[in-house]
Amino acid sequence: MAEICAICEGAGLKIVERDGRRFAQECVCRIQERAQLRLKRAGIPRRYEHCTLESYETNFPSSHRSLGPALIRARKFVESYPLETDGTGLLLTGSIGVGKTHLAVGILQSLVIERGATGLFYDYRDLLKQVQNSYNPQVRETELEVLRPVFEAEVLVLDELGAAKPTDWVWDTVAHILNTRYNDRRTTIITTNYPNFGPLTGVGGDATGRLREETLGDRIGERMRSRLQEMCVVVEMQGEDFRQKVKRASFA
Repeated sequence: MAEICAICEGAGLKIVERDGRRFAQECVCRIQERAQLRLKRAGIPRRYEHCTLESYETNFPSSHRSLGPALIRARKFVESYPLETDGTGLLLTGSIGVGKTHLAVGILQSLVIERGATGLFYDYRDLLKQVQNSYNPQVRETELEVLRPVFEAEVLVLDELGAAKPTDWVWDTVAHILNTRYNDRRTTIITTNYPNFGPLTGVGGDATGRLREETLGDRIGERMRSRLQEMCVVVEMQGEDFRQKVKRASFA
């Protein structure tokens, strides 16, 4: 059974007095309830529900000096939203396990709770699979119905951009999403494990035959990578895999 608010006793309104006049004002409990409902609708996976800016760690053993400035940038972004940001988003880049998803979810949660925003979280690969599944004649949902919430979300977190194998169809779908949100000046927060460089020319190895590292341009195409430079402020995060160093699975 839910606890009854001690301030409004469950009415959702409280009586306040100002300049000798008394009037009803929305209680903080109702504001918090709406924020929690918006968070639930954002589709944040259970694994990341605990991820807030307050719980983001920057001073663990072997942490990289880039994590502190990344957190400061994230907090500044929340404080500036929406007037100063004006549709500009963030592109969080870095290797696996440096905390990009944690930071992105923390920003989304803060925007919802502190700034009253609405938003959606999508894993890049899962979104592409949903779009592909809409082509199945036995599925009633169309491609447009899948993508409409993505197009219209006030704030979209797109996690692990570039993780799907690049094909012409993938590139076209990414272009459709990013161009629509760019044209509508909607805020997009993106994480990627690939370095923010254009496609590297030549074969997939260097002069010694070693495989080179793929870039974001390789995975989504240079045209869309260039578009991201207009849409988002790039935040580079470096360091060792936090999950390997600190968050190893164990039986507690």
